[in-house]
Amino acid sequence: MKHRVVFAGLAALAIVVSACGGSSGGGKVALLLPEKQTARYEAADRPFFEAKLKELCPDQFKEYIYNNAAEDATAQQQQAEAAITAGAKVLVLDPVDGEAAGKIVTDAAAKGVKVISYDRLLKGGSKPDYYISFDNEAVGRLQGQALLDKLTADGKTMAKVIWINGSPKDNNALLFAKGAHSVLDGKVEILKEDAMANWKQEEAQQIMEAAIAEFGKDGFDAVYVANDGGAAGVYAAMVANGVDPKTKPITGQDAQVDAIQRILTGDQYMTVYKAIQPEAELAAQLACKLVKGEKITDTTVAVNNGTIDVPSLLLTPVAVTVDGAVAGTKSVKDTVVADSFYGADTVAKICTPDFAAACTKAGIQ
Repeated sequence: MKHRVVFAGLAALAIVVSACGGSSGGGKVALLLPEKQTARYEAADRPFFEAKLKELCPDQFKEYIYNNAAEDATAQQQQAEAAITAGAKVLVLDPVDGEAAGKIVTDAAAKGVKVISYDRLLKGGSKPDYYISFDNEAVGRLQGQALLDKLTADGKTMAKVIWINGSPKDNNALLFAKGAHSVLDGKVEILKEDAMANWKQEEAQQIMEAAIAEFGKDGFDAVYVANDGGAAGVYAAMVANGVDPKTKPITGQDAQVDAIQRILTGDQYMTVYKAIQPEAELAAQLACKLVKGEKITDTTVAVNNGTIDVPSLLLTPVAVTVDGAVAGTKSVKDTVVADSFYGADTVAKICTPDFAAACTKAGIQ
């Protein structure tokens, strides 16, 4: 993947986007999300996108189209076709399968419909109009570096690691793995590398249970796992097999509530925090401009999808540990809590009775 420029942080985005204005334009906006296994899509991406679209493009919001494909690429193809038939002129598409969804983009372009590749890169010989996401290789590098630093601090040399990637259908998963390998290869011993076929927690749990059976409870030192859903499965497998997760650092991504709780208690080492609100709002802003036929003046970078350099807006991810004491990481308090990531009741959602003591220890009240 080719990046010509990468934004230094979220603040950079403030100068490149503006509210939709001008004529009302014609056509509808459709948001097509890929799955419900990961909590973020229904809990964050969708409501943040909808709120910003309603604010900026109230007329278009009245006829806005939404669908979630529930990890079914064929269903997503049908949803896209239905949205276009219903008058959608802009698709904000987060693909189930980046390669297969290339057909959606090509078909849309033939009908004059603009496509924003959202969060995951659209490929398959397609030419999406824009791509909005995070620097996904950087996500993997953050995971790898945090894990390596932890193992080094624990006195582990050439630590033995179980490695669980995300779905091969998701281009982001390939980038996460690439970034993590760039840090960890040659510095740890990878005992086994596998992947969750569909980003499901139970898939990660099955992989981990098999690894424990193969290498033994004491035969590994850590687990690289691509996301927090997978980390939950790894945690469950460890507990079920008598392995203390506090002694085997686990990585993650997405800053899900349960992952943050595990981090506070020491049962998961880290996660990667991706501020979904600015990502979703940026997509809504761009969709609003496109559906109104306004000129796009936003500053973009180039990300190659195998066919073209897609004009892209990339946000910066952040590695999160309990206290941010490890170089290159920030604390739960200074990220998820400070940003009210789960809404006004963020602290209440994290600090349930079972986690009240851990929250107090971390200065979260």
